[in-house]
Amino acid sequence: MRLIVDAANVVGSVPDGWWRDRRGATERLRDSLVPYAAVGAAGRPGPVEVVLVVEGAARGVESVPGVRVEAAAGGGDDLIVELAARAAADGADCVVVTADRELRRRVAAHGAECAGPRTVRRPPERRPAPRRPSEARPREAQPPDAGPDQTGDRTADRSTDGPPDGPPGGLSDGPSEGSPGEGT
Repeated sequence: MRLIVDAANVVGSVPDGWWRDRRGATERLRDSLVPYAAVGAAGRPGPVEVVLVVEGAARGVESVPGVRVEAAAGGGDDLIVELAARAAADGADCVVVTADRELRRRVAAHGAECAGPRTVRRPPERRPAPRRPSEARPREAQPPDAGPDQTGDRTADRSTDGPPDGPPGGLSDGPSEGSPGEGT
């Protein structure tokens, strides 16, 4: 499986000052991608061929073991589409990591799947494996008279707290993949 990462889009997905040092931010992204080559990504087990597509000020970023860096002569999108087309011609599964809607459309025409920047923004060892519905954890038995104060379970009072795994008020930690304002 080939994992093609749109460096400019993924680096730009987190406002951490990347604009002050684009090359440095891209090198940090490259280094964070190394574990994915062995453990896999986007729901696929390793090994994974990781390709990081760079452009502009990041063109000098070099490959490291586990991550091949491809420098685009112009914009990175055209090279990403070309790499997705090559993967299809080779019969390889391909996942492109980007939030750019137009790029997603273009690579999907070559059979590539797409994943958002969050796919590679968290270390792979921190993310639990996806569960099938049949593998769901059984809920712990509670005494019939146990209320929120006795069990610590507040599931009955979530209407004002937001989603169970999210911050209060239902706010997220950033725009969801494919939401307005992402990618270009």
